[in-house]
Parts: sequence; structure tokens; C-alpha cells
Amino acid sequence: MHYGRIFKTLHLLQFLHDEGYRRMIGTQLNVQEAQPRLARKITFGNRGQLRQRYREGMEDQLGSLGLALNAVIWWNSLYLDAAVQRLRAQGFPVTDEMCARLSPIAYEHINFLGRYAFTRADVGSGLRPFHDVPAPAG
Repeated sequence: MHYGRIFKTLHLLQFLHDEGYRRMIGTQLNVQEAQPRLARKITFGNRGQLRQRYREGMEDQLGSLGLALNAVIWWNSLYLDAAVQRLRAQGFPVTDEMCARLSPIAYEHINFLGRYAFTRADVGSGLRPFHDVPAPAG
């Protein structure tokens, strides 16, 4: 028990003293909290609650949530990679340090409300084109 207190005290002292260490801890916490935030956003209709009264139904609901989470992360990963490749092709100096800060657990671009149509995609055509944002006037 006393050893645990020593290590906890050393950790707190390092946390208070070292700004880089605080940033590293904050980054790790943000990454760990991002996936549950996305899961709550996906299950918005049920407010993130398991509504099934039987075990198999809960397992189905959790499995569906896992599938949706993985689909969002996979989709975002594909387009993040394509965006980085496009920027590099245009001559923008994209560094590995910049890429290390990218996260595929983003959802601001996803409309979680409304109707959805799932059709078979033409896999031969590749990714959808990017939206070109016009330069600001001025």
C-alpha cells in the first residue's frame, strides 16, 4: 500500500511539474473518450441505452453498435489517407508529425438524423470525390 502511494505521489509531482507530460496525458484521455462519445452519438435515438429485455437482444444491439463504430472509423481512415495523399500531390508539406495528430474518430461530418439508403456501391470507381471549398474572398 505504501509503495502505491509513493508511485502515485511521484506521478502527481511529475504531472504538476512537466507541461509536456500533462499534454501527453491529456491527449491520451481525449483519445480514450472519443470512441464512447461517437458510440453515444450513433445510439442517439436510444440515448445510448440498451433497450432489449433479453440477453441475446442486448448482444445484438452491442454487435450492431460495434459494426457501426468500425464502419465510421474505416470510412474516416480511407478518406483521411486520401486527403493526405491529395495534399502531398498538390505540394503541401504534410509531415509524419502532422499525420500522427489525425484521428479517424471524428463525426462532425456525419448526419445521424434522417433516412438512409444503402445501395451496392460501384467498387471499381474508387472513393467519392472531395468537395472543393472555394477560397475566401478578400
